Amino acid sequence: MQPIRFTPDVEQVDPNEQRLTREIVEQMNATARNAFERHRHAHRDAHAKSHAILKGSMTVHDGLSAELAQGIFASPKTYEVVARLSSAPGDIHSDEVPAPRGFAIKVIGVPGDRLSPDIGGENQDFLMVNFPVLAFGTIPKYKQMLGLLEKNAHAPDFFQRLVAGVARGAKDAVEAVGKVPSATLEGLARDNNHPLGETYHTQAAVRFGDHVAKLSLAPKSQSVRDLTGRDLEDVQYSTMRDVIGDFFRANGTEYELRAQLCTDLETMPVEDAAVLWEEEKSPHRAIATLRFDSQDPYSPPRQVFGDDVLSFNPWNGVEAHRPLGGIMRIRRAAYERSSTYRHTQNDRPRIEPQALSDIPD
Repeated sequence: MQPIRFTPDVEQVDPNEQRLTREIVEQMNATARNAFERHRHAHRDAHAKSHAILKGSMTVHDGLSAELAQGIFASPKTYEVVARLSSAPGDIHSDEVPAPRGFAIKVIGVPGDRLSPDIGGENQDFLMVNFPVLAFGTIPKYKQMLGLLEKNAHAPDFFQRLVAGVARGAKDAVEAVGKVPSATLEGLARDNNHPLGETYHTQAAVRFGDHVAKLSLAPKSQSVRDLTGRDLEDVQYSTMRDVIGDFFRANGTEYELRAQLCTDLETMPVEDAAVLWEEEKSPHRAIATLRFDSQDPYSPPRQVFGDDVLSFNPWNGVEAHRPLGGIMRIRRAAYERSSTYRHTQNDRPRIEPQALSDIPD
């Protein structure tokens, strides 16, 4: 099937979207203020716990077909990148608690019309999580689930481990009878696999030049492919940081950035990020290689820079990769409010790096 052409009407805005956005952002703001009072330090509303800040490069593949040679991938080129690995909850928990993992990428020095000129810089951010869909794929569903998500994020660790264990049992039972687990169940039934072996997804759609796509990041080097599905044993409070650090102190590695082009808006909707885009309709196709050399990914200076100075925002980028769908639209207000609050409360500047040399070693 041929990829659809991007036009503005691939998005359908809910008539209540502005009101729901205001209500959700204010609810998140109240939660952030409460978290600040507990910690006396401001963290991100989501993916609060960092595990690594990586310096690397992204090389766009030569010879891409016309439908893949789009946006910043239109011609072969190597960019500097900085990446942040994290856990999804909006509070800091022991790694004993299974959680979705994040892999956020900042491509440095990207030309093009800016989506958010006020952010400054010339970078392109892609934010990914290690499963392909969201449990709350629309803004109304997100509003319904927000209270539950926030309660779970701030619940005691033992309770969260219990929830994850029950969910994994239910997921196994669903799969045993040949059914596909729901996005909600997938999100709750997380495990503690090695984060470097996971495949990460934008979950929601983005403009892909003349087309529409979801992006994914998959292990390419054998060293990280060997970690796929590897359950970590004896998990302690900061095991994810430790295993990533141990790996990169001895190894470099590569990941493959891929695009899944939308070929049918009915079965591959833009406005519901809970719907899985089936690979039978459109496979994930390689467009670039990310390389990370051996390094110390969480030295004290790099940790502070990553937690308190650096920001990742799906709306920090170029028009050719505009985020699409309601969940992405609400992120514009939510991420900007979160970043402003975090930098103000911590009295830290917000810096968009112009080169990898801006990132501490």
